[in-house]
Amino acid sequence: MLLIVFELIKTTPLGRRGRILTSHGAIETPFFMPVGTAGAMKGITHDDLISIGAQMLLCNTYHLHLRPGEKVIKKAGGLHEFIGWEKPILTDSGGFQVYSLSRLRKISEEGVSFNSHIDGRELFLGPSSAIAIQHDLGSDIIMCFDECPPSKSSKTDIIKAVDRTLKWARTCKEEHEKKIRMNEKNKKIKRIKRMLFCVVQGGLHYDLRKKCAEELITIGFDGYALGGLAVGESEEEMFGVVDEITPLLPSDKPRYLMGVGEINQMKYCISKGIDMFDCVLPMRIARHGTILMSDGGSIRILNSKYVSDHSPIDIASPSRFSRVLKKSYLNHLLRSGERLGETYAQMQNMAVTLKVMQEIRLKLET
Repeated sequence: MLLIVFELIKTTPLGRRGRILTSHGAIETPFFMPVGTAGAMKGITHDDLISIGAQMLLCNTYHLHLRPGEKVIKKAGGLHEFIGWEKPILTDSGGFQVYSLSRLRKISEEGVSFNSHIDGRELFLGPSSAIAIQHDLGSDIIMCFDECPPSKSSKTDIIKAVDRTLKWARTCKEEHEKKIRMNEKNKKIKRIKRMLFCVVQGGLHYDLRKKCAEELITIGFDGYALGGLAVGESEEEMFGVVDEITPLLPSDKPRYLMGVGEINQMKYCISKGIDMFDCVLPMRIARHGTILMSDGGSIRILNSKYVSDHSPIDIASPSRFSRVLKKSYLNHLLRSGERLGETYAQMQNMAVTLKVMQEIRLKLET
């Protein structure tokens, strides 16, 4: 059996250089995960995504559970086979939807009752079901089900969220290990030992974050994520949590900062020992006309000055489209509401983001 492991290669003041080994290939750290919520990026093919350096795809348990359903995906051979993606996949647990769909859910000690945002039907998601769904999907990295409270919630509410997160993490580990033993016994999965990551919650309260981290470390997981950040707090407040809590996390396990994708923020957090990131930000701002550039700057491509700017979008871009297509053409496509314009813009932003991560890895090797 091939065990999924984390190899810490080097630690420097600039960050950590490592490697996660999975049955779908190695992931070089630090790295950024594109978010393919329903198993796809908006307007970008898997081949194009791989061409610009994507190593791993993040998919959404909640959304895939609603449509098409994990049983459909399992019958197709798992999520990798279903979407035609050969590289590793991380699935979130649906815990973030506890936060983002607050008007459609009710939290109890057992889990969360939702009304589907699609058709209003009732459904339930808890630690046991979240693990079962992710095993059916065939993820390489599975996330524990957690409660992600708004960072500005009262301390009383955040204490409750931390307590539920810890309770659910214990259940998640128990269910995960049951699934692993069952698969090994039935020889249904011969080469895979999926990783289970927990999520450290606690809002902006260092004492609650420390408590959560210490208890999760006692339980023991394959990786440790910082959740509940980039949800409305200031950059300074987010950095404060990263500064205080990251050193507490095991150095021999991957460290994952969830939901952060702004380049300068990632650079800072890498220097503090973070290995993994994900975010919809590069794609979202692209669709609204903010284009990241290889020189570290950005442009508002919808500005009138680009109507007649016939220079390449970014001659140094890893994206083949940006090296040959004109700024004026991208301006025209986005102003006209053409979906192809969104594809070109998103490819540029994702390419620049992934290139930055590659450059950081190279610096960490020297």
